[in-house]
Amino acid sequence: MLPEGTSVSRVSFLRPSDDPAVAVRQLAQWLAADDPEPLLIETSGSTGRPKGVVLPRSAVLASVTASARRLGASGRWLLALPSSYVAGVQVVVRSLVAGHEPVVVEGLDLVAAVGASPDDAPVFTSLVPTQLHRVLDDPTQVAALARCHTVLVGGGGIDPALRHRAEEAGIHVVTTYGSSETAGGCVYDGLPLDGVGVTIAADGRVRLAGPTLFSHYLDDPGLTAETLVDGWFLTSDAGRLDEDGRLRVLGRIDDVVISGGVKVPLPAVARRLREHPSVEQAEVLGVPDDEWGQRLVAVVVGGAVPDAELRDWVGEVHPRSWAPREVRRVDALPLLANGKVDRQALRSSL
Repeated sequence: MLPEGTSVSRVSFLRPSDDPAVAVRQLAQWLAADDPEPLLIETSGSTGRPKGVVLPRSAVLASVTASARRLGASGRWLLALPSSYVAGVQVVVRSLVAGHEPVVVEGLDLVAAVGASPDDAPVFTSLVPTQLHRVLDDPTQVAALARCHTVLVGGGGIDPALRHRAEEAGIHVVTTYGSSETAGGCVYDGLPLDGVGVTIAADGRVRLAGPTLFSHYLDDPGLTAETLVDGWFLTSDAGRLDEDGRLRVLGRIDDVVISGGVKVPLPAVARRLREHPSVEQAEVLGVPDDEWGQRLVAVVVGGAVPDAELRDWVGEVHPRSWAPREVRRVDALPLLANGKVDRQALRSSL
């Protein structure tokens, strides 16, 4: 028997609305249905072409159950993410399954959202690092977040300094790793949720398995066959497992460039730049170069720090050859609707 939602005769899908109020009604009906159509989640395309990810209800509910078990509680969730993306869908479904209407966060006003929670149920929310960074400068927002049982942070690597700031302010942060194909975050603080398998392939690629996996890509059986192999989802991320079994995501497989014959992991360089006290945000890309093959370019938001100082800063902890050869300063990084950096737009601007 095929898993729920994967019948070859089924052609209808539920596309969660961009309007949060509509999405809440859609998902409430979807949860109550006897034989619901699968969800169709359109990926953001932050690093490539968008894909249609088909998720059966069983996968979404498996994620909800495992998440609540790991967090040790369930309750009302605050929706601060787009309702048509998988992270937003999970916020809505977690809240509804727990018996609570989710609270929509308008304009990232967490003070009003926390105040709108009408009972004493535990309050949770999910943010991307950019959102957390923005609210930490506002003491009233920080106080509101500190009232939450847990703040999940996913959608991109969180810098240790940012997490430390949040925790020093009394905010309980749990980082998540996952994707639309895994019904959202399936690894919390480096450890897989119950039932989720994590291994590292021979090429360093992270592989995931378990009941939260998607069934297929819409209209792309070739990609489905390449990505779902023997019950494992082959991600596009490189990683390693520490001695305690904790997953460390190193960045996308294609985020390693060869510059002057040296392999350079771009996320590691960007992470180091963001640790500089005068840098608010940073991304690093490789661009074609006649001399170096790929030239590392850092795009930085922050104070006027001399290029040489930033290169020295990287060279203090990494090989000097990893230091960016060019630094460009911008007022803000381009973002997608879900808060992730739009790396395709950034690459086009370079």
